Amino acid sequence: MLSTPGAGRTSNKRNNSAIMKRNLKTLASGAALSAIAFMVVGVVTPAGAAPPALQGSVAIRTLTPQELKDYNLTNNVQLASGLNTVGIGQPAYLEALLNNKVPVPDITNVSWTLTAPLGSTAALAESPLGTNVPTYKMADRVVFQVAGRTMLRPDIAGQYTVALQIDTATSGSTNLTQVINAGTYMGVNTCALCHSGGSGGAPNIVTTFNQTAHATFFTRAIDGKESDHYGKNCISCHTVGYDVNTNAINGGFDDLAKTLGWTFPTILTNGNWAAMPAQLQNLANIQCENCHGPGSQHAYSLGDPTKISKSFSAGDCSQCHDSKPNHIRSAEWNNSRHAIATRVPSGAGRQNCVRCHTPAGFEDYIEHVGSSEKYATNVVYEALSCQACHDPHDAKNPHQLRFGSESITLACGTTVTTAGAGTLCMNCHQSRTGSVTNSIERYPLGLPTWANGSSFGPHDNPAADMLEGVNGYTYGKEIPSSAHRSVVKDACVTCHMQTLASTNAGFTMAGGHTFSMTYNKVKEGVTNTVEVTDVCTQCHGEIEEFSLARDDYDGNGVIEGVQDEVQHLLNKLSTLMPNATYLSNSAAYVGDGIVKTSLSVKTNWPAKFLQGAWNWQFVNNDGSKGIHNAAYAVGLLKSSIADLSGDSNNDNLPDSWQVQYFGSANDPKAAPGASPAGDGIPNWMKYSLGLDPTIKATTMPDGVVWVNGKNVSPNTGDTNSIAIYTAAEVSFDTEVGKTYQIQSVSSMSESWENVGEAIVGTGTRMSYVTPTRTKVQQFYRVMHN
Repeated sequence: MLSTPGAGRTSNKRNNSAIMKRNLKTLASGAALSAIAFMVVGVVTPAGAAPPALQGSVAIRTLTPQELKDYNLTNNVQLASGLNTVGIGQPAYLEALLNNKVPVPDITNVSWTLTAPLGSTAALAESPLGTNVPTYKMADRVVFQVAGRTMLRPDIAGQYTVALQIDTATSGSTNLTQVINAGTYMGVNTCALCHSGGSGGAPNIVTTFNQTAHATFFTRAIDGKESDHYGKNCISCHTVGYDVNTNAINGGFDDLAKTLGWTFPTILTNGNWAAMPAQLQNLANIQCENCHGPGSQHAYSLGDPTKISKSFSAGDCSQCHDSKPNHIRSAEWNNSRHAIATRVPSGAGRQNCVRCHTPAGFEDYIEHVGSSEKYATNVVYEALSCQACHDPHDAKNPHQLRFGSESITLACGTTVTTAGAGTLCMNCHQSRTGSVTNSIERYPLGLPTWANGSSFGPHDNPAADMLEGVNGYTYGKEIPSSAHRSVVKDACVTCHMQTLASTNAGFTMAGGHTFSMTYNKVKEGVTNTVEVTDVCTQCHGEIEEFSLARDDYDGNGVIEGVQDEVQHLLNKLSTLMPNATYLSNSAAYVGDGIVKTSLSVKTNWPAKFLQGAWNWQFVNNDGSKGIHNAAYAVGLLKSSIADLSGDSNNDNLPDSWQVQYFGSANDPKAAPGASPAGDGIPNWMKYSLGLDPTIKATTMPDGVVWVNGKNVSPNTGDTNSIAIYTAAEVSFDTEVGKTYQIQSVSSMSESWENVGEAIVGTGTRMSYVTPTRTKVQQFYRVMHN
């Protein structure tokens, strides 16, 4: 029987306050602080700055088998689901979380109060989780600190309300509550009464769930069809409510097995399952209550949804999938960037973002793909998790994926039919702002370019578009694609989820559900990034890095790795873009010659800049620097550079100058390093000095004497004169990873101006020659980033 408000007991506030004070004292010591730095980040608020927001919350923490080992939790510490529906005698580990920017000394009080059902003698107790144990969710660790903990172990069925008060010196106070439902386990037969497609409106879940591997794992394993080393220590995850703690008497599998005198068979063979008592079979296999908590209160209340848990937390799955070296999915997931997805794309006004940034949003979206009905707009934040991609109730797709592998239509309108399991990934990893023409045509007019407003450029991570070689601005050209899109069977999955052996140094840090192609390796105190190329060797042979040297795409005379070549092209294209200053006169926009790491596009940019900006953002936001589709990335960048610079072959000489003297920009005589006049002076130098490359020059020890037979003295018409000009040579050492810009000024009271384009460092010495004959004096300097 549930208590009425106020009928329950209140925990000893003074005792809880004392615990909190003791915790704060521990946090203040230097030795303790180093041990829990991952939990608490003390931030000094600048004088006059507003104090950080409290952002307090109550979390119920999952505790997994691996964590028992990792944090040395002994003394019969019980595992926990992290659900707010728990079995009698099973723990709910509660945590007070608040903004990690709130300085620890500012936290003045954390106190807990319990209101329990009538007849309960349960009380809040000190949590067995020490300060070395962080909060469970990886996303929470990024923004929250643990300010206090307590534990509830219910002793009777019913509803328990835990109240939390947090007080701080500068960030205010908050009062929060968490309701916990305690009950007993009923088994799948009870769930099936409502959830098997009968009347009453309850979703038909049991029917489809029975087709999953979860629903029959124990049945198969005990009959010897799974493994010859399956034993009684395995069944805690494969049965309902299994907990041998003496407090946990709640109708779970272990309780009933003890009552019936059933013991684990000594031989795994066909017939063991059939010989098991029917009432025990009702609690065997992985079923509803493993993931939703004990169902007695939900059943007795005729399906009250508040009396059962529905969780999208990865911790729900990690109850079982977190025990290395065999059960590694959670360990991999916790090392993924998905697990720490930002909270920003959720909340009111973010309805069109949650489809990819929250698991509930993605579930809603997938259920409405291809339907005219608008998918739901659940904006509540929950870190991405297993349940986002996998449907716990349905095995119609391989690996219980929520989305099949037949085809997907990208936002740009392209339909992809060859991505296999990677089709699921493409739902989010595409340019969700639509087609390139959508941005270029609508953005200058202030019209919506996507569902939530008007902005320019492809969404972050348009990997699907890049892999397929679509949605770039092609200037009407046919730009080729690399072979990855046609030869990699499952697209994203094949490479990013490759299997690493347990002996591999990157085990659980790359591949699998980390989705990472790299990991950090520390050797002799030095951290190096290791690229996992195992899957690449099937086609590319024995390689140790992704950035294979293929061609001199950037035209600097050096063949470097494709990622370096693409980065150089990105840098060069960015120098042809205007800066971030808004100009009312659109004709005044010009490339500023500065290498940029981001572009701030204005609505009145001329079309040529919008076209180049899209391609720069498209390649940059893809993130692979050409690995996904080198041919397409390079083609787009070179096309934009050619359009903006008039250098279609990307050799750093204008096509018009080459055509003027050689008839074609691609004539070998027109190459930058060629010397068609036979004097050893390259075309690039003669272009820099404004001279005719077909006229031979005479070199002298202290400079260059140029004989220009075509137009030496235009004022006199004297074609027999010799003109001797001077030039400045700027010579400097460069480093890889830095970009250099030569600047000049004729008077130190003037502003420095760029000379030529930015130069990307190669680790060698650079020499740049510039004419000076028209200037009385000139000062030069070299700036780098």
